[in-house]
Amino acid sequence: MKRILLAYLILAASAAIAQSAPVDLNAPQQASTPQLKATRPAASDPAQQITLPTGTKLPLALKHAITTKSARDGDAVYAETTFPVVVNDQVIIPAGAYVQGAISNVKRPGRVKGRAEILVHFNTLIFPNGYTLLLPGAVDNVPGMDNGKMKDKEGTIQGDGQKGKDAARIAEAAGTGGLIGAAADGGKGAAIGGAGGGVIGLAAVLLSRGPDLRLEAGSTIETVLERPITVDIARAKLKQ
Repeated sequence: MKRILLAYLILAASAAIAQSAPVDLNAPQQASTPQLKATRPAASDPAQQITLPTGTKLPLALKHAITTKSARDGDAVYAETTFPVVVNDQVIIPAGAYVQGAISNVKRPGRVKGRAEILVHFNTLIFPNGYTLLLPGAVDNVPGMDNGKMKDKEGTIQGDGQKGKDAARIAEAAGTGGLIGAAADGGKGAAIGGAGGGVIGLAAVLLSRGPDLRLEAGSTIETVLERPITVDIARAKLKQ
């Protein structure tokens, strides 16, 4: 009876082993890896976002000089805000923020006509903590500039002309020639000398350019927003 029971148990164990899937001990075993779910970054709190409208002005100070004598299209322009922009008793853009832009167009003065011109557009605003925004800004005014003016709404700065100076140079050359001619041959010589001096003065004007436009480092520039920008108060780490 014991032998029959033992044989039955052996047969049952063999059948169970035969039904199980074979295992290849030489096959590489794949380690189970935890499945990670992608997470989205937390959305900014709309309550901490302030939008500055088109037309908002930012007072800036140039960090370096700009002159039409050496400037080229595409040259970088660096400036810094000099006064905070405040909305509802809240500082939105602090003084000391960095502003970067580029020269869009530069024109040297002509020899006969044409004034010096320079066009600058600002494109980047960097807060003191490194928070960066696109800044669609154009020059609106250059307070205190005594050798030029704003030409158009695009932000072109135009240098002064020198018609009066040119006339003075011609007259001065004519007067000098007249004096020399008078000393040499009286009245007739004065007329000839004056005419010759006028020609020389005119030639000097035609061969020389007008004055270049120059903005010194520290010059104040007002830039105006051409499109609205939204400032995240939390990311800018502004006090509320």
